[in-house]
Amino acid sequence: MQLTLSLIQMDCRLGDPAHNFSAAEARVAEAARRGSQLVLLPELWSTAYALDRAGELASPLAQGPEEGGWFGRFAALAQTCQIWLAGSLLEVHDGRFYNCLALYGPDGRLQAAYRKVHLFRLMAEEQYLAPGDAAVLAETPWGPIGLSICYDLRFPELFRRYALAGARLMLVPAEWPHPRRMHWQTLLRARAIENQCFVAACNRVGTTEPNTFFGASALIDPWGETVIEGGEVDTVLTATLDLTLVDAVRRRIPVFADRRPELY
Repeated sequence: MQLTLSLIQMDCRLGDPAHNFSAAEARVAEAARRGSQLVLLPELWSTAYALDRAGELASPLAQGPEEGGWFGRFAALAQTCQIWLAGSLLEVHDGRFYNCLALYGPDGRLQAAYRKVHLFRLMAEEQYLAPGDAAVLAETPWGPIGLSICYDLRFPELFRRYALAGARLMLVPAEWPHPRRMHWQTLLRARAIENQCFVAACNRVGTTEPNTFFGASALIDPWGETVIEGGEVDTVLTATLDLTLVDAVRRRIPVFADRRPELY
């Protein structure tokens, strides 16, 4: 089973969703022109880390484009381009703010939403955001896909849970800054190798003081090999992956059959 996927590695202007949406729309349209079926944008791509303005910038999670708000506009973009579209935005729900990864289908309907479980203290997330309380597997035509956001990458338990539940692909939108590029690249490969799955990770580029973001968005295969990887510039990365490779690798090295969870 093949899937053509694009990663929108873009700069994000702090607290300016109108500008960022305009930039994203052009890039998503380009990804659709290339034949992409699934497109992933970075973490908080519409606002960057303007967390202190969450009351102004966050929107309720929309089920579809008719509900409006920033999520509704995101849903409309999926519908217009006839693609599966994922990315994280600031969400407001019951008076609390979340870093929410939303996945919309080609019909513009919400397919899954994941609120970031592990909040990143180095960028003050815990001061402004509430943590999510659930792992989320998105049901798609390519099977279940595991959803995560940035700092979650440092918690292998989440990814193992997804793999055991049948995920063959994990999505990781991020704002991962210098100087931890080696951590990013190593952890992406580790999550792919240990779970024998594809990992699609989209990191932003550009600078929001005091952080500079290095991109290096990547698709890693179940052997830990790089299918495609970006540099530090604004770009659209596109690749076609064969999900049957996951099954082949898992047969070749039967890690899941050899687990002994009763001892862990």
